Amino acid sequence: MQKLARCLGALLAVLAAVLLATPAVAQGSGETIHGTLTYQDAPVAGVTITVTTADGADVGTVQTAADGTWEVPVPGPGDYAVTLDAATLPSTAPGVARDTIETTVNPQQRKVVLFRVGTPEDDGGEQPAPEGEPSEGGEDETPGSGSAESEAGGDVTATGGNNQLLQLFVSGLRFGLILGLAGLGLSLVFGTTGLTNFAHGELIVFGAVTALLLNQAGIPVLMAALLATLISAVFGWGQDRGFWRPLRKKPTGLIALMIISIGVSLILRYLTQFIIGGGRETYDEYTYQDPISIGPISITPRDLIIMGICVVLLAAVALALTRTRMGKATRAVADNPALAAASGINVDRVITLVWTVGTALAGLSGVFFGMIQGVDYLMGMRILLLVFAATVLGGLGTAWGAMVGALIVGIFIEVSAYVVPSELKTAGVLVVLILILLVRPQGILGRRERVG
Repeated sequence: MQKLARCLGALLAVLAAVLLATPAVAQGSGETIHGTLTYQDAPVAGVTITVTTADGADVGTVQTAADGTWEVPVPGPGDYAVTLDAATLPSTAPGVARDTIETTVNPQQRKVVLFRVGTPEDDGGEQPAPEGEPSEGGEDETPGSGSAESEAGGDVTATGGNNQLLQLFVSGLRFGLILGLAGLGLSLVFGTTGLTNFAHGELIVFGAVTALLLNQAGIPVLMAALLATLISAVFGWGQDRGFWRPLRKKPTGLIALMIISIGVSLILRYLTQFIIGGGRETYDEYTYQDPISIGPISITPRDLIIMGICVVLLAAVALALTRTRMGKATRAVADNPALAAASGINVDRVITLVWTVGTALAGLSGVFFGMIQGVDYLMGMRILLLVFAATVLGGLGTAWGAMVGALIVGIFIEVSAYVVPSELKTAGVLVVLILILLVRPQGILGRRERVG
C-alpha cells in the first residue's frame, strides 16, 4: 500500500504538471459572465445580451429571464465585450446608459456585469453590483476566488479582511463536500477490488450530462437530478456485471484493469463530446440566485441545499458501513477478500453493490458541479486529479479517508486563494499532498502495511 501510495503521488505530480502547463483558455474552469437587468426596482425580461471576445468572435447570446437574470459561460479567462440590444428593451424602459461594456474575466470567476437602464444621457453607466454577490467559480476542480467584481465603477468584494477568509472557508467546505461525494465511490472500489479507476471522472460527468439531457427534455432540474442519480446507479451496476466482474474472474491483472479503465474513460469522454458538443451547457434553473446573508457569510440557497444533501449522504454511508450487515461485509471484503469469501460473504455481490452506490454518488456530485459551473465534456478530466488527491491524502480504500481528504483539499484550495494567485491553488494542494505522503505514505486514515 505504501509503495502504491508513493507511485500514485508521483503520478499526481506528473498529471499536475501537464494540467498546469495547459493554457487555461483552452478548456476553461467555470468562468461565466452574468448579471441582473432591472428598471425602477422591477426585473426586465426578454432583453437580448451578447458576449463576444476581444477580437469580435461570438461567445454566446441570451435573453434575460423573467426575474431579469442572465448568464453566459465563456471559454476561459480573458477580455470580453458584453452588448445589450437596446431595440429589445420594453417600451416602458427609456433606454440604456451604455449598451456595451468591456470586461476582463479572471480564472474560475463568475463576473458580474450590470447595465443601468435609463436615458442614454444618464450619468454613471452601469448600476452597482449587488452587495455580497459571491464569486461562484467552479471546482474543476479548482474553485473560484472568493470575491466578485462588477464593471459598475470598480471592484467590489463579498467581504473584507477576516470575513473574506471566512467566506473562502465556506466556499471550500462546499467544494470539499461535493468532492467527498465524488471520491467515495473511487475509494470504495479501490478498497474492495484494488482497481485504480481512471474512468471515475467520466462517471461524474455521466450524472451531470444525464441530468442535462433530461432537463433539456423539459424535466425540472430537481427531478432530473434524482433520475440521473438512479440512472447512474444502474450504469454502475451494468459496468460491473457487464465487464468488470468477467475480467476479475479471468483473472486479469490490476495493471491491465487500470489500462482498461483509461480506455473506458476516453470512450465516455468523447461520446459525451459527441452528444453535447464541445461547449459548456447550463441547466435552466439554479444557475443564478441572489445570495442570503448568514452573519458575515453570503451564500445562495442552492449552495446551502447542496451542502446539506452532501452531509446527509456522507453520514448515511458512514453509518451504513458501521451499522448494517452489508456495510460490515463491505469492510470485510476491503480488508481481506479471500477470508471474507471463506466466511460465507458473497464477495461478487458486495463489489457490485459498491459499484452501484459509488457510481450513483459520483453521478449526483456531477449534477451538483453542473449546477455550479455548467456541464462540459472535459469536466471529468479536470476534477479527476483532485478526486485522486483527496482519496490518496485521506487513505486509499477507506470511506472515511475519502471524506476527510476531500474536505482538506476543498478547504485548502479555496482558503489558499487568500494568499496565492488562483492559478497556483491546485499546485499548492498537490505539494501538500506530496509532503504528507513523505511522512505518512498510507494517507491520513490509511492503514500501514508491511512491504516485502
